Amino acid sequence: MQFVIVTGMSGSGKSSCIEVLEDMGYYCIDNMPPELIGKFVDICKQSDGKIEKVAFVIDIRSGELFSKMKDALTLLKEEDIGLKIVFLDCSDDAIIRRYKETRRKHPLDEVSFGNIRKAIETERETLVPIKAMADYYFDTTNSSAGEFRERMREVFSEATDFMRIDVRSFGFKFGYMPEGDLVFDVRCLPNPFYIPELKNLTGLNPEVYTYVMKFDQSKRLLDKLCNLVDFLIPLYEKEGKSQLVIAFGCTGGKHRSVAFAEALAQHLREKNHTVRIQHRDIEKH
Repeated sequence: MQFVIVTGMSGSGKSSCIEVLEDMGYYCIDNMPPELIGKFVDICKQSDGKIEKVAFVIDIRSGELFSKMKDALTLLKEEDIGLKIVFLDCSDDAIIRRYKETRRKHPLDEVSFGNIRKAIETERETLVPIKAMADYYFDTTNSSAGEFRERMREVFSEATDFMRIDVRSFGFKFGYMPEGDLVFDVRCLPNPFYIPELKNLTGLNPEVYTYVMKFDQSKRLLDKLCNLVDFLIPLYEKEGKSQLVIAFGCTGGKHRSVAFAEALAQHLREKNHTVRIQHRDIEKH
């Protein structure tokens, strides 16, 4: 059996997530009370294979019942049901904007007396232990609905018993990479932006890649990072981690971070790891 728990911040895209899973053949239940999860799992086990893929959305809407979620998930983790926990996140400003657009109230609107920032702060604090248990973490702040749905389809259509590694680049000027498990800042390296003939190119161009990697400090940094990642990957795999996100950030996300992401991805492929690469801000100005 395959069980997916979708949780996270209100307004982060849980409805879109569950719609994707439903399209992929999952039996989906929105706003499932945590205390009923175990009972439903038992029902599925007795269904003679009629219910093989199940997805629940469990979040703060459960009210006081949500306090039982961590215990419920801990018990499920001990069962052989292929459980995966998906945690969706989003910036405070994006959540506020989305609630204004939909004209809906935040689930904690009453207890926060209509102060949505206070409601978001309270929800974040409540979700800290659940976030720590997640197998997949998605930040939807900079994703359109279509982009997010595509990411979900890729993750769950490629679900396997081995860990998939996502290598990403980004620009700090466009915001942090909160979903990164390992985030490396390469702004300490010489910047091709100040070379006129390289300024309008990216780390995908051989000229820029060669420039970034020609310096002794770049070569040494890449070598040390490769050794570190090679050491860490087996440890993550031993802990049962399904996805590892390694991110490189530079100022604009076009040159140094792209070059390093490409270099590490190539190193990992040579080690026979399953790697996907994404350059978040390469087209931004």
